This record gives sequence, structure tokens and C-alpha cells, in this order.
Amino acid sequence: MALTVSALAGAAGLSADTIRYYERVGLLPEPARSAAGYRLYEEDAVGRLRLIKGAQRAGLRLREIGELLQVADRGQCPCGHTETLLRQRLAEVRSKLARLRALEADLTRLLARRPDVSCPEATTAAAASWWCAEEPRPPSPTPGGEVTAMPAASCPPDCPCRDCPPGCCSST
Repeated sequence: MALTVSALAGAAGLSADTIRYYERVGLLPEPARSAAGYRLYEEDAVGRLRLIKGAQRAGLRLREIGELLQVADRGQCPCGHTETLLRQRLAEVRSKLARLRALEADLTRLLARRPDVSCPEATTAAAASWWCAEEPRPPSPTPGGEVTAMPAASCPPDCPCRDCPPGCCSST
């Protein structure tokens, strides 16, 4: 039984535009056409689209999904290649998480240095000094993803703050 693009879209839970896109980029083979020129997909296209959606949920990119489909289209089991791609993707996610943890530590440190709201804004540069002053970068995350805390810092000597929390200004 052949499926039109709209019937296939409904069965796979995708839009017709997505199906046409997958066809353009080679994830779906070009379907047969009706006499009127309508796309006519085989029933197995539903399973292929579900595989594509599942691989995307696992974080694989369309290029990688295409590689898996090529292996499967040759009649080979893509399990080994799938495992390799998933391990690579996991390493990327862990690296990104480590960068986000470092960013979180930076933001927490900056907010901890924030002067009291009564801190006068004598100059734009001085008022911004609590968050934009250069400081040494923390060490890179450990292999386990842990990030060490930033060293305590103080405002530049010319900070106009008077009632800042302890540690805000170098004079306190």
C-alpha cells in the first residue's frame, strides 16, 4: 500500500515539509510518483522515519543518521557504528556540561562580588568594575567534570563603593 506524503506524515508524526526535506537530504529514498506526480511512499518509510526521530532524540545529527541509514541500506547491522556515534556524542555533551559548569562558577563568583545596592555609580567604568574586572581564569575542569572554585577577588583600588559587603573593595 503506497502512502502519500500527508498520509506518511500523519503515520510518522512529522510534517509533510519535514518528509520532503529528509528526501532532499537523502535520508529517505526518492519515492515513486503517481500519474498526477504525487509522491507515493512504501509502508516501510514509516519505520525509517521513526528510526530517524529516535536517533535525533538520542542527539545524533542528520549527517550521522544518514551514515547509519547507509549501513542499514547495505544490509549490514549499524549497531557498532551506532555505538561509536553515541559514545562520541556523549563525550561532546560531557565537554559542553563542563564548559557550562565553568560558566556557572564564573557567574556565581561575579554575583558574589556584586556590591551593595547603595553603591554609588560615580563613573560607568567604576560602577561596572565589580563584574568586568580581569581575573585569573580557573583551572580547566577535571576529567570527572569538576570545576574548582575561583580565587577570592577584590574590586580595583579606585572602586567608589563605600558600603560594600566585606571583600568587595581592596580597602575593606
